[in-house]
Amino acid sequence: QVELVESGGGSVQPGGSLRLSCDGSGYIFGCMGWFRQGPGRQSEEVAVAHFDFGLTTYADNVKGRFTISRDKAKNTLYLQMDNLKTEDTARYTCAANGEWDPLTGHCVSLQSWGQGTQVTVSS
Repeated sequence: QVELVESGGGSVQPGGSLRLSCDGSGYIFGCMGWFRQGPGRQSEEVAVAHFDFGLTTYADNVKGRFTISRDKAKNTLYLQMDNLKTEDTARYTCAANGEWDPLTGHCVSLQSWGQGTQVTVSS
């Protein structure tokens, strides 16, 4: 089982940027992505990707502001977050080693999950 460790969270003002990293203890493959859970809200998918297939899906409320990427050699997944809004405040968790569902454009059967990193956007 590959362990995932997130980093890069913190506090930022609205309009600011952060880059989250997700380091794998081993090879990360297949479908992978970022999820978040804000205060009083259910967990939601932020961005998922199957880089070998060139496929990505973003939540509507982050499109154009967030970018998911991967450094295959480093077994690291990233989430670049720009133009952050207060509603982006949440605990962000990465996951990997899943399968891409071509019908929905989302990951399924994700095998590895991180513990999360907190992102707080406030003025």
